[in-house]
Amino acid sequence: MTRTITVAALQLPLPGPVHPNIEAVTVLVENAAAKGAQIILPPELFEGPYFCQIEDEALFASARPTAEHPSVVAMQALAAKLRVAIPTSFFEKDGPHYYNTLAMIGPDGDIMGTYRKSHIPDGPGYEEKYYFRPGNTGFKVWDLFGARIGVGVCWDQWYPECARAMALMGAELLFYPTAIGSEPYDADLDTSRMWRRAMQGHSVSNCMPVIAANRIGAEGDANFYGHSFITDEWGDLTQAFGAAETGVLVEEIDLDRAAKHRAGMGFFRDRRPQLYGRLVEDI
Repeated sequence: MTRTITVAALQLPLPGPVHPNIEAVTVLVENAAAKGAQIILPPELFEGPYFCQIEDEALFASARPTAEHPSVVAMQALAAKLRVAIPTSFFEKDGPHYYNTLAMIGPDGDIMGTYRKSHIPDGPGYEEKYYFRPGNTGFKVWDLFGARIGVGVCWDQWYPECARAMALMGAELLFYPTAIGSEPYDADLDTSRMWRRAMQGHSVSNCMPVIAANRIGAEGDANFYGHSFITDEWGDLTQAFGAAETGVLVEEIDLDRAAKHRAGMGFFRDRRPQLYGRLVEDI
């Protein structure tokens, strides 16, 4: 019997505050579940507006421990109700430390584990190093609905090492919750095409589908550009939004077909890790 899994990516404006944002995500999660989605991906840090545009020490007060964060608590109840999995991005407080964290919430509503974003950007409009320590969990994979999935968070999506590490850990699908849009220093710079191509490259070189969810719309000085998508194991887009649509992308994925392609391409067979030492040296 062929193994299949149905996945979804959400795209929507998330201007805040917290409870309206969570409610908006809830509506789309319910919509995706009604269409058969089993793993449903909201965008990054959906509990409020993207606060990392500026450095403001007052904003640390919105962080919470994992089990107390309103996004996590709300998605736990929703996952249990709908019997779906929801990778949930949130602002974590752990004692005196702060992380950009993802809670993997399973279909029973339990937290299966957490992943702390490994790559932290720092630049105009994306001042994340002010708020978040680099993640200390290492990359993670989870077993859900007969598949193994990996999840990177936003800036992680630019790094082929992250995708390959999760693939080597047995991931069959890669998910990327995202908050990305305009660049304050250059109003004419649109990175949406290269953003999408980078992840399509992960799909091609690891022979597995990629699911990416982004926010849309104006928040402060930023304008988030959407372009959420799902690929197949060849890196071709099977579902895609533009810059303005609100809704859900849903795709049934044939895991056995992808596994056959992955074995046939030989990319993992022909790896030469003994030659890759330079990749783990500090510059």
